Amino acid sequence: MTRDHVDGVIALSNLLIMRQPSAIAEFAAKYRTATISGWEDFAVDGNLMSYGPNLKHAWRQVAATYVDKILKGAKPANLAVQQPTEFQLVINQRTARALGLKVPSSLLLRADRVIE
Repeated sequence: MTRDHVDGVIALSNLLIMRQPSAIAEFAAKYRTATISGWEDFAVDGNLMSYGPNLKHAWRQVAATYVDKILKGAKPANLAVQQPTEFQLVINQRTARALGLKVPSSLLLRADRVIE
């Protein structure tokens, strides 16, 4: 990444990546590389931003729906997988400033959460 002067990294969600958000943030800061992922904790732990499903909302939505159906007699194996319906954008302004980036105000206004 340093040899090729990579400007940004998209950290896809897998177990290895999601267990190391702080280490990725430290590496990105050291080499002045912007990082984005699909999970809120990624931005909270010092990476530039995240855009993905609102896990709290999805959990409540899915859990309530599944519990209701199971209590009414549905077999868990027959229940369809539900897609998230609410997404969130989280921007870490501290990281943006450290990288020398100016996040446009139009993007900040759209963000669900801005970390100062």
